[in-house]
Amino acid sequence: MSTSNPVTAVKLVLLGEAAVGKSSLVLRFVSNDFQENKEPTIGAAFLTQRCTIGAKTIKFEIWDTAGQERFASLAPMYYRNAQAALVVYDVTKPASFIKARHWIRELHEQAAPNIIIALCGNKYDLIEGEIEGEDAKRKVSVEEGQKVAEEEGLLFFETSAKSGHNVNEVFMAIGHKIPEKRSETERSAGDAAREADRVDLSNVVNDTQADGWVENGQICLKYSALYDDEAGRESMGGWYFPGNITQED
Repeated sequence: MSTSNPVTAVKLVLLGEAAVGKSSLVLRFVSNDFQENKEPTIGAAFLTQRCTIGAKTIKFEIWDTAGQERFASLAPMYYRNAQAALVVYDVTKPASFIKARHWIRELHEQAAPNIIIALCGNKYDLIEGEIEGEDAKRKVSVEEGQKVAEEEGLLFFETSAKSGHNVNEVFMAIGHKIPEKRSETERSAGDAAREADRVDLSNVVNDTQADGWVENGQICLKYSALYDDEAGRESMGGWYFPGNITQED
């Protein structure tokens, strides 16, 4: 009699400046889709995706955070207890690379000590095949990205959410570094921390279950709509703050 592989849940957070393509990377990974004019994320969005990597089955629990500066103070509540982080910059915008280095420093200082971090230079499609020169769109070289990754002990990829270049590869590389079995203490630590902050909001709207927690005096609400398609993928709504909402179709 065959038995299915146990599922390892991995909390993964995306960090980076606004408009670097974080949401588009997640959409490509989860739904193999790309939207040319995607609305900015408000607060954060939450999606999940199951992957089989060797003998492991991993369920990525992905927090796609907003890149706008006014939401920066909320980031710690998303990377708290995260097993992995994807720090994204735009290869055509050097300021986004500087911001990425800031997020890397913050993760090293405040996130879990064994967090797996991947540095991701996105929008490769904009510079693919171009010749170096003053008019080149690329402003952050491969060597610059690799140097930071080597110094900080990170995974490094250049990606394109538009073409799909290296999108699956970066998530698979993260998955390969996840231990096959986490101890009971490790598995329960995240759940315990979540439950300590959770409040019962008991809201049900149009078959959408809402709950949430209090973080620094602010109520954070979750709504979820879970489904499994034929490919075995799962998607789950998102998170919103009173007066603002972000939702994945």
